[in-house]
Amino acid sequence: MPAEVTEIKNLLEIARRKDAKSARMKRVPVTHKGQTSQQIKFKIRCKRYLYTLILNDSSKADKIKQSLPPGLHVTEVGKKNKKTKKN
Repeated sequence: MPAEVTEIKNLLEIARRKDAKSARMKRVPVTHKGQTSQQIKFKIRCKRYLYTLILNDSSKADKIKQSLPPGLHVTEVGKKNKKTKKN
């Protein structure tokens, strides 16, 4: 089941728990009124819940990624390139 976390401090506490298995950092392009920006989502898989933190600042996201525990498996997920059709 998903659960959203609003504070960075809470996310780091969850990442230090024993049941935290892995973390994903996903960059999502967002368009708002014609302007594009990036939204960064941190997802931490625990035994019961999948905790998510949504950020708009990429510099904060990089700092959070560095401050995650070293024993936690972190994967960075980005937008995949579309395959072109061969005619």
